[in-house]
Amino acid sequence: MADLEKYAAPAGTGIGHIHLQVTDLNRALGFYRDVLGFTVTLRFGEQAAFLSAGGYHHHIGLNTWHSRGGRPAQREGMAGLFHAAILYPTRADLGRVLQRLLDHHYPLTGSADHGVSEALYLDDPDGNGIELYWDRPREMWPTDATGALVMYTEALDLNDLLAAGRS
Repeated sequence: MADLEKYAAPAGTGIGHIHLQVTDLNRALGFYRDVLGFTVTLRFGEQAAFLSAGGYHHHIGLNTWHSRGGRPAQREGMAGLFHAAILYPTRADLGRVLQRLLDHHYPLTGSADHGVSEALYLDDPDGNGIELYWDRPREMWPTDATGALVMYTEALDLNDLLAAGRS
């Protein structure tokens, strides 16, 4: 019988990449490559593409293997992905991507200051929820009197974030 002791994933474990089914590969590339700025590292014709930031093999996979010409993602009343989160290294980087979204007239579905992070929310062209965010340094995370983490959702000052992206 397997050992059923409590297991904790090791520190440093992370989510390596997302792979999304899309209905139109070129339209999806127009968003992930042309708006968000990811670089295509490999493409299989009109069937699939893999994109990266900073030369990694891929952070985002896109394919039309079972979804070409299909319906957009449904989040209401169905189980499935709520959103994929893309972590930016600095607040200035998040401010720059916000400016790109505005320049491309790409709509946000929301934004928030969570205390530990600041986040922008939007849907990709196929209706997949996307969170673009940066984490504050751990020493800035809010805690209560006992030292327990206190996360919250408050309004994010988008103008201040844009100013950070210009600095």
